[in-house]
Amino acid sequence: MNLDYLIQRVLLRATCHLSPGARLSRTARIRNIAGDSQKIRIGSDSIIQGELTVFAHGGQIQIGDWCFVGEQARVWSASSIVIGNRVLIAHAVNIFDNLTHPIRAADRHAQFRQIAKSGHPRSISLGEQPVLIEDDAWIGAGAFVLRGVTVGTGAIVAAGAVVTKDIPAYSLAAGNPAKIVRDLTADELQSKTGNT
Repeated sequence: MNLDYLIQRVLLRATCHLSPGARLSRTARIRNIAGDSQKIRIGSDSIIQGELTVFAHGGQIQIGDWCFVGEQARVWSASSIVIGNRVLIAHAVNIFDNLTHPIRAADRHAQFRQIAKSGHPRSISLGEQPVLIEDDAWIGAGAFVLRGVTVGTGAIVAAGAVVTKDIPAYSLAAGNPAKIVRDLTADELQSKTGNT
């Protein structure tokens, strides 16, 4: 069991909803600044080793069944991040549905000042746009998935890629910004039993 999660529960702080068989490894961190445990939902048999954060002013994270979120991966929501079933998110991936800070320097400073003095603001605009990662996608190590994008069913995002636009289903994307390298072959789409 995850010590950080247990401490948060003992302190009566919001954490997350864990479905049957879902696990938080010792490295996982749940940062539910919104204060509502239903805002972070982890599906059955999923394993979380990274950090899931919901901001004070909004956001939600929904992770499907049989997913993996690797160590040092961070999922930061101020709007909505939905991750389908059987999605693999490798180590050190970052997923954002927001800018995390305002564009204007004066607004950034005001936000930082508020965080330092009294915690995250409950009212702020961070350019929020939902993120959707569909079933069977794989996000490679060190990749960034930015606000407003959909990663399609079965798509693969290469290690280190920066996703700024939608990635179609069953395609391989790489680079900064990520571009479609190729479609996955029929052989790559088949399971070991030969079923698609």
